[in-house]
Amino acid sequence: MCKAKGHADMDTSAGQGLYPLHHCKTLHLVRHAQGYHNVAGEKDVKAYLSYDYLDASLTSRGWEQVDNLRKHVQGSGLSKKIDLVITSPLTRTIQTAVGVFGGGSYNDGVDVAPLMVADAGNSGRPAISSFGCPPFLAVESCREHLGVHPCDKRRTKSEYETLFPAIDFSLIENEDILWKEDVRETDEELAERGMKFLKWLWTRSEKEIAIVSHSGFLFHTLSAFGNDCHQVVKDEICTHFANCELRSMVFVDKSMASSDSSETNFPGKIPNGPDLPSDAADEKLT
Repeated sequence: MCKAKGHADMDTSAGQGLYPLHHCKTLHLVRHAQGYHNVAGEKDVKAYLSYDYLDASLTSRGWEQVDNLRKHVQGSGLSKKIDLVITSPLTRTIQTAVGVFGGGSYNDGVDVAPLMVADAGNSGRPAISSFGCPPFLAVESCREHLGVHPCDKRRTKSEYETLFPAIDFSLIENEDILWKEDVRETDEELAERGMKFLKWLWTRSEKEIAIVSHSGFLFHTLSAFGNDCHQVVKDEICTHFANCELRSMVFVDKSMASSDSSETNFPGKIPNGPDLPSDAADEKLT
């Protein structure tokens, strides 16, 4: 029981929440920047059915959005806090991830693999270094709605490994076995996949993680949260993301799924000394 005498009837359910730090992770959620399929789809929604936009890459405006977010991430100090960058294994998300959270320009002769080779995805962009940045991991389960729309079908792993050498693709099969030409994943199936992804995050030791994903995935996954919050907070969690928008969230484990011990808690009583608090003494005297 955690109710102290005199505070048993205090109601905090509609206000603040208090959680041990080691049962929390900080997630920096990012939707990819503008892709060619976004531009075409705004003009004609049928463009999403076209193979002209298979695994669409970023537009020049998309890269401008990436540059702006990178300036924010660098200027706010966020880039120094992130332990891991997780990206959906599609060109537009990978380009966004390496452009925002990667190192500077890649120089030949540097003894590290580049995060992105020059002109990857016909971007016209210089190579991006992996020096001085967190590790990057491609994860299948944070992809966009699967099926029917060719823009959401990925290429082979070997193609990505050539374009993005320093990214870890070890969790990815070579062929895209998830995307189906004639079956579109439902919103409910996508939300379930999102919850499985979040549960998987608790198997990771990293505490501060950037996740670069897609509008549908982020919206349907986050919609399960915030029902115990004020509507303004719920809206902040659950509204659709703009291209290259970043939102930072604290992810709380209330179920003991996390077995990590605290790195900052201290047991006290070292060295041994009087332990009786003054309020307990007052109770004994009454």
